[in-house]
Amino acid sequence: MSEAQKRKLDKEDGNVAIRHKATSGEEWKHINTIRVLSADVVQNANSGHPGAPMGMAPIAHLLWKKYLKYSPTHPDWPARDRFVLSNGHACALLYVMLHLTGYPDWTMDDLKAFRQLGSKTPGHPESLFPGIEVTTGPLGQGLTNAVGLAIAEAHLAATYNKEKFTVIDNYTYVFCGDGCLQEGITSEASSLAGHLGLGKLIVFYDDNKITIDGSTDLSFTEDVIKRYEAYGWHTISVKDGNNDLKAIEHAIDEARRETTKPSLIKVTTTIGYGSAKQGTEHVHGNPLGKEDIASVKKLFGFDSESNFSVSEDTYTFYNHVKEGEDAVNSWNELLSRYETDHPDAYHEFRRRIIDQKLPEGWTDKLPTFSPSDPPLPTRRTGGKILNVIADLIPEIFGGSADLNPSCFTYLLGSKDFQKGDYGNRNVRYGVREHAMFGISNGLAAYGGFIPFASTFLNFIGYGLGATILSSLSHLKCLYIMTHDSIGLGEDGPTHQPIEKYMICRETPNLLFFRPADGNETSGSFACAISEHKIPSVLALSRQNVSNLKGTSIEGVSRGAYVVDDSDERPDIILVGTGSEVELCIKAKEILTDVKVRVVSFPCWELYERQGIAYKESVFLEGVPVISVETGSILGWARYSHGQIGMTTFGASGKEKDVYRHFGFTPENIAQKARITIQFYAGRNVPDLVHRPF
Repeated sequence: MSEAQKRKLDKEDGNVAIRHKATSGEEWKHINTIRVLSADVVQNANSGHPGAPMGMAPIAHLLWKKYLKYSPTHPDWPARDRFVLSNGHACALLYVMLHLTGYPDWTMDDLKAFRQLGSKTPGHPESLFPGIEVTTGPLGQGLTNAVGLAIAEAHLAATYNKEKFTVIDNYTYVFCGDGCLQEGITSEASSLAGHLGLGKLIVFYDDNKITIDGSTDLSFTEDVIKRYEAYGWHTISVKDGNNDLKAIEHAIDEARRETTKPSLIKVTTTIGYGSAKQGTEHVHGNPLGKEDIASVKKLFGFDSESNFSVSEDTYTFYNHVKEGEDAVNSWNELLSRYETDHPDAYHEFRRRIIDQKLPEGWTDKLPTFSPSDPPLPTRRTGGKILNVIADLIPEIFGGSADLNPSCFTYLLGSKDFQKGDYGNRNVRYGVREHAMFGISNGLAAYGGFIPFASTFLNFIGYGLGATILSSLSHLKCLYIMTHDSIGLGEDGPTHQPIEKYMICRETPNLLFFRPADGNETSGSFACAISEHKIPSVLALSRQNVSNLKGTSIEGVSRGAYVVDDSDERPDIILVGTGSEVELCIKAKEILTDVKVRVVSFPCWELYERQGIAYKESVFLEGVPVISVETGSILGWARYSHGQIGMTTFGASGKEKDVYRHFGFTPENIAQKARITIQFYAGRNVPDLVHRPF
């Protein structure tokens, strides 16, 4: 590093003594190892973000060495503290800490494979790997997940802790940056966290004043501290996060003592600390370069030619294997005594938290329905079914976005989860859809929860970023979406989902259910909850639907099945989802001179799991198929030869008038069936089941 660069560093630190303090002493050698190793990780990949890891190294050092409760050899230990890297682009820092602290799955070779195909060290953290609590990258999602993690801890502590037996007692720590705090989702989540008084949530805000475009003066000049005070948070500022370890330590101690509010610790750091490009956007998303990284190593007292070098005393200093195993053993002893004194609570705790198994026989108690039962919207039926299940499965936990009177998802056997009443299971999310979805991911990631979130289906658009992360992270969340079609009527096209069915269906590792009646609604819940690591969207109607002859809970598990058949080989197959299945059955009644099979198709993804023989039994070779659904026709060509669906937005009006306007009537379906039969007379009907791959 040149003298001019050193003078620049001195000026930013305030005085020469502070800078030299950062380059000498055993503790600083360990901290600077974090900085240099993080820079090596990014440089070796020639891709990534070295700046935040270099700036936040002192915070990481203190947190992992003095505060975090964890076990490298038991990464899923239920009593561990949770750490969330919301600024996921800084993941080199997290990977380095997992390596230094002794996680056996995190080797130096893994660090060298940063951002390479098939590695454990992708460009943003993924929770599929040990020691990573949640998948982050889209800014703000991690902090929002952390609110869910903190809610989970508060609820389980209130539920299972007994006098002399504190089996759940952990903090949730978060690293975030300016970008996270600019995202709208964090405003929603932070507002709710302040309202709930989540005192074990501690967020470190890396105030380095740089985003990709440059200085935050370009777009982000608000007073973050005042904003968070307005949310009801406890706030602390550390002016010199580069060097003042005592100030950071005192801030953490103060935050841990504040038990009635979440804490935001604003730590002012220099991005890329030690680099010639420090304090600029050039260390945000670019490697330092060979010359600069050599200068950094020289500045911090390391061999400028040596890469991925860690001294044995640094490994010894950070290694947490023994402390972690001792903590796990102590907790297991506590749990053993807990079993003796509170056997019922222990067995429920073990099933739910440790084994993560569902109660035996719960599906036997699901409601069933017959045609003699009165027509109801599936949103109402779904609310009744959810309450039955919630009484059987205590891990069902969640709420709606200020829509309990419309979505019917309030758990009647519990009360509101509020500050001071953390043992309850109904979360009042308010009008905060995006946060609701992201918080659900945090609840699921904690373990021992099956979170549900509810709003109108069209508003899943607000939570789509979090829904995609549910799928990517293999988190079992239930997204109970009502008002599922143009059938909601008068609220009009702003509330009527058209493309949302296909968005959900085309999202990998996400189940989308659109049940036709009560039995299929029970079946949809059964399938969604029985899945181990797959989130589900349940699309439920606002309008009444009849309970149909031929539907079943079991049929839903096959994705598509025959609900009304002809006595002989059919001339045509009508396939529908949701409320349109009843229309298909009524169309069959009109087609008295035509042999018609009606298929209900509540879940495409479950149908695709079935074998060829089953598919052949549903969609017969040589028989034309018409699909009927009040959503986009995109995708239906895979399962039908003709499609009755939506090619425009919806309209405001009475439900029946809107359905008639867009052609969703038994008469129109019957007419299209005759046209289709006539079209294929003398023509080969394309095979819908057999494909080369």
